[in-house]
Amino acid sequence: MRKKKTLKAKQPVAIRFKELANGNQSIYLDIYDDGKRTYEFLKLYLIPERTDADKNKNIATLQTAAAVQAQRIVDIQNGKFGLKGKTIKSNAKILPYIYKIADEKLERSGSKQGDYYNFRSLALHLGIFKGEKTTFKEIDADFVQGFIDYLRTAVNMNLNKNKRSKYISKNTQHKLFSKFNYVLEDAVRDSILQANPIKTIKRSTKPKMEPGTREYLTIDELKKLIKVDCRNDEVKKAFLFCCLTGLRYSDVSQLRWENVRTSENGEVELRFSMEKTEREITLQISAEAVKWLPSNPGANPGELVYHLPKNEYTNPAIKEWVRAAGINKHITFHCSRHTAATLNLTLGTRIEVVSKLLGHTKISTTQIYGKIVVAATRDAVDKQNGIFG
Repeated sequence: MRKKKTLKAKQPVAIRFKELANGNQSIYLDIYDDGKRTYEFLKLYLIPERTDADKNKNIATLQTAAAVQAQRIVDIQNGKFGLKGKTIKSNAKILPYIYKIADEKLERSGSKQGDYYNFRSLALHLGIFKGEKTTFKEIDADFVQGFIDYLRTAVNMNLNKNKRSKYISKNTQHKLFSKFNYVLEDAVRDSILQANPIKTIKRSTKPKMEPGTREYLTIDELKKLIKVDCRNDEVKKAFLFCCLTGLRYSDVSQLRWENVRTSENGEVELRFSMEKTEREITLQISAEAVKWLPSNPGANPGELVYHLPKNEYTNPAIKEWVRAAGINKHITFHCSRHTAATLNLTLGTRIEVVSKLLGHTKISTTQIYGKIVVAATRDAVDKQNGIFG
């Protein structure tokens, strides 16, 4: 008697891998459901296995990816049996979830500045707003609107010892709300929430950035800095390199020689995955920027280009350096990115090109710098008034 063939059902969710310029592999899910294919990037990465510790870390990462894959399969099956409409709210507390994200950011960047402090600050303000035992089950449109109202009068908790005002600024409100949105999007991906309630809030009520408040250096000020020594020469080179390329600290501190390429026409370019957006980009750099790359005879491709201290230690060195150059501005490492934007716009580069150079996902972000340049130009023109009496 002829055996019946056993039909093996095709897996609706497959684990895939994407090679990154730094040698890591980004793990994502290839999801095929109801005739539609979608991709979900898990923010999980396999690293080159140079040691047993690397190998063990990859095993743990793959186990996490497999768990998410299994959950997505369950989600799809529930949908096919009419369960998709049910709310997937959780009794999980939101503050430990945020602390976990903050710790992951710290592990990846090695810096307590930036994202780490921002997420910790978000957790602190949410705790003040609704209490430390707040769960995801409580988060709906009313909760979000209440948090927006709270932020408008939230007290500056001085997390990074740099208190300037009793209340947090509009820019800080925008930053915290943006991180809150990030957390809720992550919770949706982790099947803790079915949907992000922020998407139901009117755009007009969401916290917004104040334009024209970004500090930057002019070309003349950059010339002054070049002439003055910095107590850490690596910081000086990396900062000036970023003033010309627009790289963030999180990217330049992880830049390796394998990310520095020479194109077919002999021009130097960078190929890497941006830490903040996780987008892989190719960035052409100028001959002027190349001058600030360290000398690397025989460097290992996996070696860091710049051996920088943590970001919280670079800023005091920059502050001292800027003061020694006679520049009266509050300059941090991130101001190099603002400088790259205004510098390129001042030199006549089209705003669309500058947006691409900086890796902005929205051109409206780049337009902020355009307004700064226009204001600076107006100020320069106004200085002519009355010069002839």
